[in-house]
Amino acid sequence: MKLSEQEVRRVAELANLALKDDEIARMAHDLDGILTYIDKLNELDTAGVEPMAQVLYDAEETATLREDRERPTLGSALALQNAPLAGSGYFKVPKVFER
Repeated sequence: MKLSEQEVRRVAELANLALKDDEIARMAHDLDGILTYIDKLNELDTAGVEPMAQVLYDAEETATLREDRERPTLGSALALQNAPLAGSGYFKVPKVFER
């Protein structure tokens, strides 16, 4: 699958990335390689492979997950205690979108 530079520019725009012309060409080449590899993977016969619903399994004594139990919440005051900037009970963060 061959990606056009226009398609790469559109993806970069959607991701809010400012790419230079040489980066656009490199990304088009890299993304084309990735999509070619995915096409190759799609050719594999997976008819006899059962889908995995979940990667976790019953491992009894070797399980590394803690028991899921209800605990008291942290609370806003304690959560905001070390925040660099807070106000009105919320974290304040810098604006990331300019447009």
